[in-house]
Amino acid sequence: MGIKNILERNPIIPAVKDNITLEKALNSNSELVFIILSNIMNIKDYTDKLKKVNKKVYIHVDMIDGLNGTNNGVDYIVNTVKPDGILTTKSNVVAHAYKNNINVIQRFFILDSLSYKKALLNIKENKVVAVEIMPGLMPKIIKKLSQETHIPIITGGLIKEKEDVINAINAGALSVSTTETKLWED
Repeated sequence: MGIKNILERNPIIPAVKDNITLEKALNSNSELVFIILSNIMNIKDYTDKLKKVNKKVYIHVDMIDGLNGTNNGVDYIVNTVKPDGILTTKSNVVAHAYKNNINVIQRFFILDSLSYKKALLNIKENKVVAVEIMPGLMPKIIKKLSQETHIPIITGGLIKEKEDVINAINAGALSVSTTETKLWED
C-alpha cells in the first residue's frame, strides 16, 4: 500500500514533539504519525509504542537531539529504530535514503519565489514518496506545486484551525501535519 493511499485516508497527521503529544497520537484515529522532535534516548521508545498500535511512523531525522542527520545517523535510525520512513530537509539525506530503499518525505520551507523554484527543482530531481511544504498556510503555492509535480503534497507549520486544514486540502494537499492535538480527531 503506497503513501498516497495512506495520505488520502488520513488528511490530518499527528506530529509528535513530546510525551504529551505521543500519548494523544497513540489514541488518534490516524494511521500515520510524524515524530518531528525527539532525542537519541526516546526515539526508539516513541517508535515502538506507535508501531505497537499499528501506526506508520516517519521520523524527522534532522531533529533528533544527540544524532546528526548524516548518512550514518540515518542508517542508525533505520536499522535500530525501524520507522516506516524518514522526514528530512536535506537533499544529501534524500539521495542516501533513495540508494538504500528508505521511504523519505522531503520537507521544504517556501519563503519566496527563489525557494519555490529551488524546491520545485529538488522535487523533480529527487526520489521521494511525498513532499511536505511549510508553512502550511499557502493555498496558492500548494495548488501550484501540486499541479507542477504530481507527487503527494503534505503541508504543515502554523496549522491551528480546521479552516487551515480545509484550505490546504482544497488547494491540493493530500494531508496536513500538525502538533495541534484538537485537530487530530476532527
